[in-house]
Amino acid sequence: MAHTQNLSNLIANWNGQLMPLTEVKVSVLDRGFLFGDAVYEVIRLYGGKLFRVEDHLSRLSDSLNSIDIKGVDSGKIRSMLKATIRESGLDDALVYLQITRGEAPRTHHYPDSYMPNILMYASPFNNPYAKEHETGVSAVTHPDIRWGRNDIKATSLLANCMAADYAKRHGAMEVVFIDADGIMTEGSHTSLFGILNNKLVVSPSSSKVLPGITKRQVLELAKETNVELDERRLKENEIYELDEFFLAGTPEELISITKVNDKQIGDGKPGPMVKKLHQSFRDSVSKHLTSL
Repeated sequence: MAHTQNLSNLIANWNGQLMPLTEVKVSVLDRGFLFGDAVYEVIRLYGGKLFRVEDHLSRLSDSLNSIDIKGVDSGKIRSMLKATIRESGLDDALVYLQITRGEAPRTHHYPDSYMPNILMYASPFNNPYAKEHETGVSAVTHPDIRWGRNDIKATSLLANCMAADYAKRHGAMEVVFIDADGIMTEGSHTSLFGILNNKLVVSPSSSKVLPGITKRQVLELAKETNVELDERRLKENEIYELDEFFLAGTPEELISITKVNDKQIGDGKPGPMVKKLHQSFRDSVSKHLTSL
């Protein structure tokens, strides 16, 4: 789903300095610009408080460790987040956080010395998915052409962008990535879940599947509401046999997928289990909010 925002009104935090987002200047030798040598997180702000921020920061730390970016102080990240949110004046927002390896001479191997660059900003979020929550959305399958470490939340997302644009050109909201073995992995920017015989079916997190924060929330809610979990690798042909199908992500929360490749899923409408899980999600948000 396409939506635009007015960047001129957004305040950024660039290495601890607050400034208009449009005034942030990044060197063309920054390795994030040259190689996508960077990681990121997007955190939801509800009522001025961050949702599952400790989970996001833990995953950020895992991503940094995976690509061996050193010199990032967790205390600085927290203080920057606090200042960014305060300066934004927003209650409901998406907070974007990106860390690059920084500026260095262009070599493929990691430089011996570097200073990471940290960018944060908060943008207003007014739920552009209200209609989709009611009606459901369509999706299309797409070969999973991404690299082999999708557990790292890296900024090098060209394959994801190619797939997302493919979905858009085919009138769909999301793709369903299918790997070389004919197995569903995830979406271009969301986690995917199925409902079959009252069981929640989901691909286990792995090098191919990002450990999503909203995914974690859904799994916890399923346990709390006694929904049986079937964590396994789902074959492409099994998708069309599902009773319900849905995506989950930080901006989207939970949205039913009612059609894949023009084939109807279930009765072609958002189903009762997804509605129940989404309501449980919204009811539980307040339990996972933090003020820094």
